[in-house]
Amino acid sequence: MSAERAKQPDLIQPAGAKRDPAFFWQLADTTLDLGQPIGAGIVNVTTDSMFEGARSGTPSRAIEDGLALARAGFEMLDVGAVAARSGPPVAAEEEAAALVAVVEGLAGEGVPISADTFSVEVARLALAAGAAAVNDISGGDEEMFGLVGEEGCGYVLMHIEGPPRVERPWREYRDVVGHLKAWFERRLELARSLGVAERQIAIDPGLDFDLSPEQDLEILRRLGELRELGFPLYVSLSRKDFIGALLGGSWEGRLPAAEREWGTVAAVALAVRNGADVLRIHDRSSLQAVKVAGRICSPARSTA
Repeated sequence: MSAERAKQPDLIQPAGAKRDPAFFWQLADTTLDLGQPIGAGIVNVTTDSMFEGARSGTPSRAIEDGLALARAGFEMLDVGAVAARSGPPVAAEEEAAALVAVVEGLAGEGVPISADTFSVEVARLALAAGAAAVNDISGGDEEMFGLVGEEGCGYVLMHIEGPPRVERPWREYRDVVGHLKAWFERRLELARSLGVAERQIAIDPGLDFDLSPEQDLEILRRLGELRELGFPLYVSLSRKDFIGALLGGSWEGRLPAAEREWGTVAAVALAVRNGADVLRIHDRSSLQAVKVAGRICSPARSTA
C-alpha cells in the first residue's frame, strides 16, 4: 500500500455527529423501527458465495442456518440464491427453486425475510412465499419498481453502474458521495413515479460494487450525507474485498474473506456511528458490534 493510502483518515465523523432522525421502514407485513440499528443476517443458498463460511448449499441447510441466525438475535434475514460475484447468468427457475423454498421455511419465525434477487420473476415468487422485502443489487428498473409498488413490500435500492455479476473497472469521481446522491435522486424519482412509496425504500451505497477501496472508505466516512436523503441506510460491508485490502496492505495482497471478521467488526461499529441503520452481516461478532455501537450512539433509546 502506498504512503498516501496508508495515511487515509479514520472513518469517524467529527465530534457531535448524530444518527438522528430515526427512520421507519415499511415491509410487506410490518414496519421496522430503526431508532436503533439492526442486523440483517446473510443466508446464502449457494456453493460459490465469496465467503465459504456462509455457503449453505442446500435449502434445508439454509433454513437451519437462518433459524440459527434468528435465535442469535438478528432482526432480519437476507436470503439469496445467486452469488453477487461475477459469473454467467443463472436461470430464474433455478434461482427460484432454491430461494423460495428457504423463504417458505423461514417465514412465520418472527423475523422479516428479504429476498436477495434482481430477477422480477423470482422476487414475485419470493414475496408470495412470505418475503417482506426485496434486496435488489441491480439498481432497479421499471418492472421491478412496478412490482414493489404493487406489493407494498420493502425495497433495498443499491447503487451500481451496470448489470450485476459483471466485472467493470473502477470509475474515477471528483466527489464519489456527490455522485451517489445524484444517482439515488434519479432512481428514487423513477421509483416514486411507478408507485413505490418512500416509506418502502432503504438505500444501499453498494460498497465494492464498481467502487475502489478508497471510494468505499470515503463513502463510509460520509454516510451521514447519504442519510440526509431521508431514507434508511442499508449497508452491506461484511467481509468485503475493501476490508481484505486494508488488512493485507494492497488490493493485490488482500486477505481472503475468511480472515476479515475483525476488520468487519471495526467497520460495522464505525458505520453505525456514522449513520447506518441496517447492517447486512455474516457473523455474531458483527451483530454484537451493531448492538453496542447503536446503544452508545443513541443513548436515549438504550434499554440497558
